[in-house]
Amino acid sequence: MKRIFLIVLDSFGIGEMEDAAAYGDSGTNTIGSVSQSGWFEIPNLKKLGIFNIEGVDCHKKEPVEAPLACVARMKEASKGKDTTIGHWEIAGMISPKPLPTYPKGFPKEVLEPFCEKTGRGVLCNLPYSGTAVIQEYGEEHLKTGDLIVYTSADSVFQIAAHEEKVPLEQLYEYCRIARELLQGEHGVGRVIARPFVGDCKGSFTRTAHRHDFSLLPPRITMLDQLKDAGKDVIAVGKINDIFAGKGITEYVYTSGNAEGITRTLEYLDKDFEGLCFVNLVDYDMLYGHRRDVDGYAKALAYFDEKLPEIMGKMKEEDVLIITADHGCDPAYMATTDHTREHTPFLMYGKQIQPINYGTRETFADIAATVLDYLGVVKETAGDSMLSLW
Repeated sequence: MKRIFLIVLDSFGIGEMEDAAAYGDSGTNTIGSVSQSGWFEIPNLKKLGIFNIEGVDCHKKEPVEAPLACVARMKEASKGKDTTIGHWEIAGMISPKPLPTYPKGFPKEVLEPFCEKTGRGVLCNLPYSGTAVIQEYGEEHLKTGDLIVYTSADSVFQIAAHEEKVPLEQLYEYCRIARELLQGEHGVGRVIARPFVGDCKGSFTRTAHRHDFSLLPPRITMLDQLKDAGKDVIAVGKINDIFAGKGITEYVYTSGNAEGITRTLEYLDKDFEGLCFVNLVDYDMLYGHRRDVDGYAKALAYFDEKLPEIMGKMKEEDVLIITADHGCDPAYMATTDHTREHTPFLMYGKQIQPINYGTRETFADIAATVLDYLGVVKETAGDSMLSLW
């Protein structure tokens, strides 16, 4: 029974892409920035070959003579640098057009029907930091009951509400209303519930009850193909939300990296045939966007510490793939947004012959490789790397 464990280190970019300037991201390099931290210690990723990847430029870069994994530098062929498009491309679907963004806030044709259907007003309606917006508008929200609606450089419609003022299920229902409205021209990648607690400005904090309501992938992905072929497709973390449940056979949500790794270890002990697709979100959510270099480095070190346990539980035909969906350089101060970067590809398994694949033209090669290994004829974009063995 062949199993693939595909782990996305959310936002772990390895250096700017050729078109980074068009996205305002010249000079960005997530791994390069994080490597400057005294907490940057990733000996197990080093053994796999992270520093053997073409173009990796960072402090403490020390390639190994005989890496344990196949390695590659991945280009994003899609137009964008957000979570949704990045994961869709990993799953074999290239997006030729970026999803809509709203640097000046959402227009009346979006907000008026939203307010009518929810019976509530709207506060903010601007691109904003998620931690800052609740401090700025939280007290007014508690007084009026109006919803805090904001966005970012990503294609997102985010709704923040106090858990005592707006119960979670009601907030989720408001997100479903927004998701139904935001289609076509205004089809943002994700509608995100952002609940928070606290008594007053300065004390408001976001809770772990975030929930994403994603746009349905418009074309077939490797998840659809695997499910149709009778394989298991297990989603850990926000993967189920990113794909709006499409192609998923089983899912579990997590509160962060630690729980995501724990759930992955649990699935390593279970019998299934197919794919376990994992997103570890803290790199992006807690450290990248908040421009916390040391926090990012500590989180990488924690994952690295857990790698031997993950690898030790792998069966004879299991494959581990480690990659990312975009960058989010924590030292880049021009914005607090994602950064247009290459991503790493590391593929390890007892049956895998380590090869350096150089630079690949699309994340979709991951989908093609997964389908090839699991014996499913590819209908997605991308080329399998197994053919190069």
